[in-house]
Amino acid sequence: MTAKKLDHSASHDDKQTGAESLIGEFKALMADAEALIKATEDHPGAAVTSIRNKALETLAGAKESLSGVEGKLLDKAKVAAEGADDFVHRNPWEAVGVAAGLGLLIGLFIGRR
Repeated sequence: MTAKKLDHSASHDDKQTGAESLIGEFKALMADAEALIKATEDHPGAAVTSIRNKALETLAGAKESLSGVEGKLLDKAKVAAEGADDFVHRNPWEAVGVAAGLGLLIGLFIGRR
């Protein structure tokens, strides 16, 4: 059952890293879109102005949503870290064994290359 807990934790970490990467890419996309929208400020016309204002409103809403998701992600990461810390403190020898086993597997995989 310990291996399942650690496997679940590892997949959770992978998901978390993927989510953080996605958030970072989304922030970059929003910054690029905002720069593109601001670059059209000197173009006259009601249609362009309307589209620009709508896009800026959408970006503002997306930023708010992203902030909420980012906060939840940080809270989950803290809970996961506390759980891992608690597990290691309750089961230090199992944690050492698992770490040694993972180190051995990684060494074997690297050695095959």
